[in-house]
Amino acid sequence: MERILVVKVTSLGDVIHAQPVVADLHRHFPGVKIDWAADASCADVLYWNRGIDRVLCAPLRGFKKHPSKEALASIVGSVRALRAVRYDAVIDIHGVYKSAIISFLSRSRERYGYRAEDLGERGAAFAYTKRIARSMEYNAWNGMRVSVGEAFGYTIDSPPEFGIEIPKATAPVDAARKGPFAMLFHATSNEDKKWPCEHWRRLAHWLSDGGLRVVLPWGSLREREEAVAIANGIPGAIVLPRLSVLEIAQHIDQAALVVGTDTGLCHLACAVGVPTAMIFTATSPRHCGIDVPGQGVSVGDDGAPPSPTDVERAIQSVYAPLNPRRYDVAKVTAVTAVTAVTAVTAVTAVPAVTPR
Repeated sequence: MERILVVKVTSLGDVIHAQPVVADLHRHFPGVKIDWAADASCADVLYWNRGIDRVLCAPLRGFKKHPSKEALASIVGSVRALRAVRYDAVIDIHGVYKSAIISFLSRSRERYGYRAEDLGERGAAFAYTKRIARSMEYNAWNGMRVSVGEAFGYTIDSPPEFGIEIPKATAPVDAARKGPFAMLFHATSNEDKKWPCEHWRRLAHWLSDGGLRVVLPWGSLREREEAVAIANGIPGAIVLPRLSVLEIAQHIDQAALVVGTDTGLCHLACAVGVPTAMIFTATSPRHCGIDVPGQGVSVGDDGAPPSPTDVERAIQSVYAPLNPRRYDVAKVTAVTAVTAVTAVTAVTAVPAVTPR
């Protein structure tokens, strides 16, 4: 096996958590070259993985929303790049029409894809010469690793290795110049994934009283307004300017803690080893959550949003400086004193984090 193409087009969190597939393939096929096909909106992290030889990307989402000659030309160029190389095998771990078309257009006689009953769009089955089962007993991330292993004849016997190295900023980001900070990813593309603003404000107060500067990124003007509302009255809180994906990633890389909803950038934080607490309100942590003992934890569930106290306890399990036993209650403001005392008395009830 000399060259393999992996097809996982979107979304950012899915692409990030599929990265261990690259290290698995290198481990079992020494010397293999691995290319990856994805939407341009998710391509940044692929360039940060040294195990990937070529990144094939096109603005598929952008063209669908805003068709243009430039976007079409980029798509045509990516198809030419795709067909410029003959692959020994192509494996589609996405399973919809757009990923199937990419697989079909490649110059490979061996095209792996999920069985029709496991596909996101059943008609995508036309593109594959070999079928694999989607592993349902695992979460989505481990399931992809297991499925690829079964396709190529190896078993998964090691922890996930993401291989993502965020390019270092030339200097410390401004938020880091005055001490440790926590990034709060309050924004999400789906309204039902949001956590209430008043909960974010209570959490921000608690983090600030615990010695962490609160930093709030945003992507749209509405999200900026929400960030300003959360930051209002929080000592030292920073609402960031609009940043690129790379700039946000560099902030993540220097953060002491990341807390956010089920979004791709929170998945990135966990993948690069930053203490991360992910809040679930409308999606299932069993399927797409994080669970790295002492480093990444999911809290809440589909239809069962967590309370601020639940999130505080989750943070305490991954970020030691906020452990109640090291918390100076006398320094807590009157607004958050009750929260801190509750956390102290409840710590013995925090369930142990179970490894996957």
